[in-house]
Amino acid sequence: MFVTLEQAEKLIKEGKVLHIAADESLLDQLPKGKWIAGTTPYFITEQGGITCKDKLFVDEIASVLECKTAVYDQNNVFNVTKGAYPNGMTFLVMPFGSDVAVFYAKEAPNSDDLLMNPTVGWISGFDLSTDSVAKVYDGVTGKSYSDKAVALHICLPDDKMASLGIVNIFNVNENDAEIEFEKDALSVTKCLVNGKEVVLADYIEENNIGTMLPLVADYNSVLINVSIKSISEENRSVDFYAPVFAGKKYRFATPIIDYAASFSEQLQGFKDTKPVFSCNCILNYLYGELDGKATPPFAGPVTFGEVAYQLLNQTLVYVEILST
Repeated sequence: MFVTLEQAEKLIKEGKVLHIAADESLLDQLPKGKWIAGTTPYFITEQGGITCKDKLFVDEIASVLECKTAVYDQNNVFNVTKGAYPNGMTFLVMPFGSDVAVFYAKEAPNSDDLLMNPTVGWISGFDLSTDSVAKVYDGVTGKSYSDKAVALHICLPDDKMASLGIVNIFNVNENDAEIEFEKDALSVTKCLVNGKEVVLADYIEENNIGTMLPLVADYNSVLINVSIKSISEENRSVDFYAPVFAGKKYRFATPIIDYAASFSEQLQGFKDTKPVFSCNCILNYLYGELDGKATPPFAGPVTFGEVAYQLLNQTLVYVEILST
């Protein structure tokens, strides 16, 4: 729901369990209650993509038996699994660029415990035209953080279950070059291309590869994107929004001619989906020119990274609550 400050305050005072995304100026005014939030001025509403600082996107979570919030830093963020209910789900929101988000991105694939309970969420952001800082909010205490993660643990009835989903418009050509890395990293200079060591920045340049295309790898039969953040002309390093991992084989995604058309085509298969939460990557919003364009049945914050167990890039992530 894309609502006014007054409408959000009413939902909180009624005791609703909420996930909220909005500009910092609005989140600072909310009363305490059963909610967590992250900052962003970008949204995809039912009417289309919009940049807005005077409304909030609110997800009301129904069928909740009980809930609790928790705050984590990089030293204990994987305790998020210990706080989870046996039957339920966890919303996890982390500020962009924070130590906890970087640590989670690098270590989440190594945590088997994360797969035991649905963990979904996003990386909060800020207005790209400003020098703002991303923040997250614990509604129970009313405190905000730029260096910690907040979680909303939800307990569901025995006849309900949470189910996570990922929409990824990218694919790979199995005949393209394989790219491998010697270590887990968020920034690299060299890599192996079909077994030969090269400078990745040079390889991208020489092959005219658009930096809007992510690297794609198979993670347990799910295609996961790793998006390029920037390329340094000075030291020829390539920085990523999420880490690459040693032992994984990557390929650059097949070029997409029309982002919006690709999303529309992918979403045809989700008409019967009833998400209680979804989020879409800021890179999809920008590269796909989604301003003014809707992505039904999905609506929610535009994010600086998506969480479906681990950190993702250039994807749409959603969660449904299903009857068992």
